[in-house]
Amino acid sequence: MRVDAFDFELPQDLIATHPVEPRDAARLLVVDPAGPARHHVFRDLSDLLEPGDLLVINDTRVIPARLLGRKGEGKVEVTLVSPQAEGRWKALARPVRKLTVGTRIEFAEGFSATVEAKRDMGELILRFETGALALVDQLDRHGAMPLPPYIKRSQGADTDDRHDYQTVYANEPGAVAAPTAGLHFTDALFDRLAARGIGTVRLTLHVGLGTFQPIRVEDTDDHVMHAEWGRIDETTAGRVNACRAGGGRVVAVGTTSVRLLESAADADGQLHPFEGQTDIFITPGYRFRIVDLMITNFHLPQSTLFMLVSAFAGTETMKAAYQQAIDERYRFYSYGDACLLENNR
Repeated sequence: MRVDAFDFELPQDLIATHPVEPRDAARLLVVDPAGPARHHVFRDLSDLLEPGDLLVINDTRVIPARLLGRKGEGKVEVTLVSPQAEGRWKALARPVRKLTVGTRIEFAEGFSATVEAKRDMGELILRFETGALALVDQLDRHGAMPLPPYIKRSQGADTDDRHDYQTVYANEPGAVAAPTAGLHFTDALFDRLAARGIGTVRLTLHVGLGTFQPIRVEDTDDHVMHAEWGRIDETTAGRVNACRAGGGRVVAVGTTSVRLLESAADADGQLHPFEGQTDIFITPGYRFRIVDLMITNFHLPQSTLFMLVSAFAGTETMKAAYQQAIDERYRFYSYGDACLLENNR
């Protein structure tokens, strides 16, 4: 499938650089493959879903993975990508050209890392001089939130992003990008959902920087997805299966939840506990086994995420919905507005 089949023109001024306040005041485009799209605000979600539906949220927590350090007198910017074994992290760095194996990067007094390997595409393997728990503390003290590259700000991430670029239910540290569909939820909205008989369960998928990686090939068959670690426990799997058996709908919050649910499903539509890496790449033609509805933000042209939503709701449906969102000046990408999609079975 040609990658340029998923292209569209997006005015740059529609890319959100800050979220709306309050979170659930974001706009929500409800996309129905059988009828016209409808315009709502996110807090309407409790009225748009039905009793017996089950929300599946990703409780990963974004770590402050962007670090400024020094190599001698030179400045180095490091973004952690994913943990490896024994205190090692895959990372990206700028400038990477002068970083060689054995280079020591100083981030703060008592906080440093050594380059153990260099790989293709500018990736490094860094070994930190501290344990895992101490590293989390050091990142909290010295790191910044790893905002996506399309959020253009002269000052970069600020202190507000520590709160804004994190869901209210974030719990498991490990992501270097937020599961952005979840950014619109508030505690009050969860209360209203529960009062309507709409349940919520959790899974964990640590989102990596691969979510922003542009596709550099012309055909989707040639694209290799970055693997991400995820976990679904027995309780979540059981409640999802019970929901489906009882006639309820499984509502995945975000493409990350969709990808992990579909990775852990068997051919008969049963969800199983899961722990490990997933590199599932969903494109049109994929048969969804678990997810009935999806809540997601608006994605980049020619991205794997736009391909996923096109597979879910239909390519032409999504192109028409995105054009309507552009015409109505919805806000795009991580800090932007959201849509509610129904699977086009």
